[in-house]
Amino acid sequence: MLHDNVNARRGCYDDSLREILNIQAADESRAWLSTWEGLNAGPTPLWDLPELAARLRVGSISVKDEGHRSALGSFKALGAPIALIRLIRRLWPEHDLVAAKLTAGHYKDPLQNFTVISATDGNHGRALAAAARSIGCRCVIVLHRYVNDERRVAIEQLGAQIVQIDGNYDESVKEAARLAGEHGWHVVSDTSYDGYETIPRDVMQGYGTIAAEAIEQRDGGSYTHVFIQGGVGGLAAGVVSYFAERFGERRPQFVIVEPGLADCLFQSAVQGQAAHATGSVDSIMAGLACGEASPLAWRFLHVLADVFMTIPDDAAIEAMRIFAAGSARDVPVVAGESGAAGLAGLIQVAGSAQDRAALGLGMESNVLLLNTEGATAPELYRQLTGLRADDVLEAQRRWLGQRKGL
Repeated sequence: MLHDNVNARRGCYDDSLREILNIQAADESRAWLSTWEGLNAGPTPLWDLPELAARLRVGSISVKDEGHRSALGSFKALGAPIALIRLIRRLWPEHDLVAAKLTAGHYKDPLQNFTVISATDGNHGRALAAAARSIGCRCVIVLHRYVNDERRVAIEQLGAQIVQIDGNYDESVKEAARLAGEHGWHVVSDTSYDGYETIPRDVMQGYGTIAAEAIEQRDGGSYTHVFIQGGVGGLAAGVVSYFAERFGERRPQFVIVEPGLADCLFQSAVQGQAAHATGSVDSIMAGLACGEASPLAWRFLHVLADVFMTIPDDAAIEAMRIFAAGSARDVPVVAGESGAAGLAGLIQVAGSAQDRAALGLGMESNVLLLNTEGATAPELYRQLTGLRADDVLEAQRRWLGQRKGL
């Protein structure tokens, strides 16, 4: 299902938005992140999938593969560490704490009793736990009942204390805020709510790294369409703001993709304000299973996102399999349930003459997809695709080796 955003605009990036998210702060965040040992060196791969592009009748498909960002396996490794660094620097401005020394653990002793807390669907909590371990502070993560056990164990292994609740993601956000107030802890969340915007802004600023790298890796070429996962909207806001400031009226079209069961951004577009999902919010796409849009992120998407769309769960699973299969010309890619959502959205649009016309999608289109996560729950990945993630990665290495030998 597609919804055209009549409020979307082009032209100069609005100053009121630039005050919140801007290229200068995004590039500063990127520089700080480059010193953290929790990330792999250099940019994540930008894969070209020419055979899939021909099949879907578009000019090109590029995939930014965040599964290679770090051992954490997702793009969230760009947001939580930056938010934690900026929070600590704000709390102790008189010490002029150096970002690189923070993530290297130089200030562990004075920070050992400092505690951060967040709710998560898995990936954000894992990234925050990893950053807290590097910095040397305590971390508490609130998990809701739909979080996969593999993701819970991964967070625990990073030293975080787990609090489990019986509700959904939105209820876990409320519980994290309650516990923070009760114990004097600090919430480091990737979603905003009334009176809480500074840290979600910092998280979104970290995501600008993805856009910066994708632009550089295009070697001066341009994208006509960017399909971006929804969730609460933080990733989308971080990416679209960077492109909008950089290119103005020449920016790509932005298509926001989310599960039909968790359509909070789609409903926000329909209602013209940050809204709640209409579905059960128990999508297989765990990272996108969010019931309430981030009001801060919505300020950007309301005027910069061109189209909002929903996909069924089985479409995401099929996209995972397509990514994994690869071909003679397309590299195999490990994409988790949420990571494959953008491709699922593109496939859905490409199969409809009406939707293709609405988006101006054709053989002149250069499409950017974001694979936001690898197999962050390996057993679930195997169940959904029938493949082991390690085997797909080995196929990827063989494919790259063969191409290098040509």
